[in-house]
Amino acid sequence: MRAVVYRQYGLPDVLHVEEVAKPTPREDEVLVKVQAVSLNRSDWEGLLGTPLYARFGGLRKPGRHILGSDIAGRVDAVGKGGGQFRPGDAVFGDILPRMGGFAEYVCARERDLALIPAGMSCETAAAIPQAGVIALQGIRDKGRVRPGQTVLINGGGGGAGTFALQLAKLAGAEVTGVDNAGKLDFMRTLGADHVIDYAAEDFTDNGKQYDLILDVIAHRSAYDYARALNPGGSYYCVGGAVATLFQVLLLGPWIQRTKGKKIRILAVQPNQKDLAEVAELCAAGKVAPVIDRRYPLNEVPAALQYLGEGRAKGKVVITL
Repeated sequence: MRAVVYRQYGLPDVLHVEEVAKPTPREDEVLVKVQAVSLNRSDWEGLLGTPLYARFGGLRKPGRHILGSDIAGRVDAVGKGGGQFRPGDAVFGDILPRMGGFAEYVCARERDLALIPAGMSCETAAAIPQAGVIALQGIRDKGRVRPGQTVLINGGGGGAGTFALQLAKLAGAEVTGVDNAGKLDFMRTLGADHVIDYAAEDFTDNGKQYDLILDVIAHRSAYDYARALNPGGSYYCVGGAVATLFQVLLLGPWIQRTKGKKIRILAVQPNQKDLAEVAELCAAGKVAPVIDRRYPLNEVPAALQYLGEGRAKGKVVITL
């Protein structure tokens, strides 16, 4: 089968299409014939090997040679002990712990997948898993957003940001989206009440405060984020600079005790229930997965370059 392979960390030119062995599903796994894969920031970080946590699978060289975690396709075979899905089922999910999605076939654990809602394309389904679940858990579970609250999404024009922005509006919040200048109008089309160009304005130092900040690209100090919160407000980050993540982890409890503001890392827990719930919201038209560009498998390097440059509005999808 064809797959996009890399054996060293670096820029997209280290990626190559190769013929590799078709995998065989193990116990509680299924073999999926991949029809679409969406890109995530984790793919870009895994390619570069930075931040340091991106080298979890291999410090000097990648431990996994095929990137791609948000997959959609049809079950081709079921491993021993598997009983949740049958050959021919249309499924989608996030296989981040193992990766391997940039290929014609991939093995996935049954618990990492869900059935694609009737009438939904594989391209649309592939755009949902990681970004949608991050947003759902950040806005609904941790943020507990209610009507009338003020919410800021840092990285509001990207994959998880577009879902979070829409979910916050769906919950009745007043929403501010932060991203680069090229995405300001785009965030407005998704319902953002206010938009900020991060290069022109520092949202942590403009005197405004929010009930919830969801940050997908954390780079400032924990105290900066606390300053931007209303009394009793919450800040959650999911990804960003290692120094910032350590600050949030170490100083968050102190800030909460002394200032009454919650500063935390969003520890996302992928699960079938949340995956299916986001998909149903999309199928019902309450949330819209936004696909900016589509690329064929042999153009994964160009797709990752586009994502890495920060230009993607919503999701970038690889089609097979």
